[in-house]
Amino acid sequence: MVGDYCSFSGDKTDMHSQRNSKNGLSCKMVLQAVGKVLRKSKTKPNGKKPPTEEKKQYLELEYTKIRVVDFDLKELVVLPREIDLNEWLASNTTTFFNLINLQYSTISEFCTGDTCQAMTACNTIYYWYDERGKKTKCTAPQYVDFVMSLCQKLVTDEEIFPTKYGKEFPNSFESLVKKICRYLFHVLAHLYWAHFKETVALDLQGHLNTLYAHFIVFVREFNLVDPKETCIMDDLSEILCTPVPPPAPAPAPSTPASAPSPSSQNHVTER
Repeated sequence: MVGDYCSFSGDKTDMHSQRNSKNGLSCKMVLQAVGKVLRKSKTKPNGKKPPTEEKKQYLELEYTKIRVVDFDLKELVVLPREIDLNEWLASNTTTFFNLINLQYSTISEFCTGDTCQAMTACNTIYYWYDERGKKTKCTAPQYVDFVMSLCQKLVTDEEIFPTKYGKEFPNSFESLVKKICRYLFHVLAHLYWAHFKETVALDLQGHLNTLYAHFIVFVREFNLVDPKETCIMDDLSEILCTPVPPPAPAPAPSTPASAPSPSSQNHVTER
């Protein structure tokens, strides 16, 4: 899936002088020259304005600190010695498909053809390619439906994700797992970019953060998604994939000073 980056061009305004004098003509030339310099300083070499950097709510500390678990997710994704690699990939990929599908379903009523006219994440638009390779720009709900339908078809196919003992995985298995993971990343990225406010309103940001961090740690461990694909969310990944530091131990309660015992007090003896 190829994401195209969007650039937003500013309007060019022609300044028409209403004066016929030489002074007016000179003033016009000066203003045009200044305007040209200002426009040049605010644009890219190709003459287009860079897209405005929008504030990313999901990067704020009050949200990133919320997790469902507080241990190192690396421990969950490392291949156990007694488990076959393909079995491990199949099990985790199926689980991520189900969890991400469930997470998306919580906000699906807000993701409509009107609110999300394209499948976007940051400044990237994702296009769908059908089995014939035809490129299609579709709404976000349509794209997610295509993703989930394809993933469901693959993970339930016994020829690709075998569940019976002794059944071999196909030679194309790893490439299909990578394809699934790439699509699932697109859905996660869209959730953060377009529907994080709704996720917070439903108090599900902790679940989304944990799911995202677990997924990224997993695909990094087995090199399942090209870093060029996930780089649009690197700022979030850096925060969420860092193990949460253990809480500082509570200070020991201070012991009040005990009163001196009678035997330790000085006594004055009268003579």
